[in-house]
Amino acid sequence: MVLSRAFPFQSYNYSFVCIWGGEYSKLFWGGGDQNSFAKDARIWIHRILCAREQVNDKSEPIHFYEYGPKDIATIFFYMLIAIILHAVIQEYILDKINRRLHLSKTKHSKFNESGQLAFFYLFSFAWGASILTAEEFMTNPTLLWKDYPHSRMFFQVKFFYVCQIAYWLHALPELYFQKIRKEDIPRQLYYICLYIAHICGAYVLNLQRLGLILLVPHYLVELIFHASRLFYFSDENKQKGFTLWALLFVMARLLTLTLSVLTFGFGLARVENPGFSIADGNFNVLTVRISCLAAICLTQAWMMWKFINFQLKKWREHIQNQIPKKKITYTKSKSTKKEPNRANFVNGAVKLEAGASPRTRKSKAL
Repeated sequence: MVLSRAFPFQSYNYSFVCIWGGEYSKLFWGGGDQNSFAKDARIWIHRILCAREQVNDKSEPIHFYEYGPKDIATIFFYMLIAIILHAVIQEYILDKINRRLHLSKTKHSKFNESGQLAFFYLFSFAWGASILTAEEFMTNPTLLWKDYPHSRMFFQVKFFYVCQIAYWLHALPELYFQKIRKEDIPRQLYYICLYIAHICGAYVLNLQRLGLILLVPHYLVELIFHASRLFYFSDENKQKGFTLWALLFVMARLLTLTLSVLTFGFGLARVENPGFSIADGNFNVLTVRISCLAAICLTQAWMMWKFINFQLKKWREHIQNQIPKKKITYTKSKSTKKEPNRANFVNGAVKLEAGASPRTRKSKAL
């Protein structure tokens, strides 16, 4: 067993979530009957994910999925699972490492944050990269806007977005469960809300392809940053990862801006079926395109501003740490000059040490 018997009782909040999730699953899965479980599971997967089937030339059924209001129940269910997984990682991995490192309260909070996000970014990057390799988005960028709207998705793409939204929504109650410091709450709320807004926007506006190809390199950059911070907390001399992160961070921002301008400014503006239709999932109008492009550009500008301030702060701290060292070495070099030993003089006369004999001077002959 992964969980200990005392796990549900160690935190009242997490035990409440477990009970709530159990009752929620009973409501959905039809009690505990095995036959009703299998039947309801098939109906639930088919209806909640809004599946549609299309037959290709080889008479092989291909399943496509659309988003709908029933996705709210799916996202809520996986949000509860994310809360439980968050608690498992915290208790059985991060807390054990924290006891060995003996970190301060500030570093302890940042270590937990980076540990949780590193696991999520690693999983999401691997998952998203596997989807991109299966598709042709990397080799053919025109697929980002060709045949828009992309209202029908493969199962992996839809499930990826459902899990992404569920994870970032679960991060909101985690601010209370983890007892985050008041100073860190605004900073974490900023990026949590930005993730929710951008991922939900790409999901609802049928821009899943663009969102996926932008999320994967971004998650790689964030993974390198949080992994470097974890190594830094274990040994402050390990800072080479931050240099790699700084380089990839700038490249990821340029890639995001390039693909966004290419998609909204040129690609979607020249498609054959521009228009606005909620029923068809078509949002290809000038107002929506400008709003999406402005939101992405403002977000990238804000991230670059935070990045530049962070680098300037580190540079100033490095200079301040170097100045006292120079002063100390300068004063030490002055104090090392040879000075007469005043301890050997008493009232102007030489004081002989024990066992020393004065040298006798030869008297000149008259």
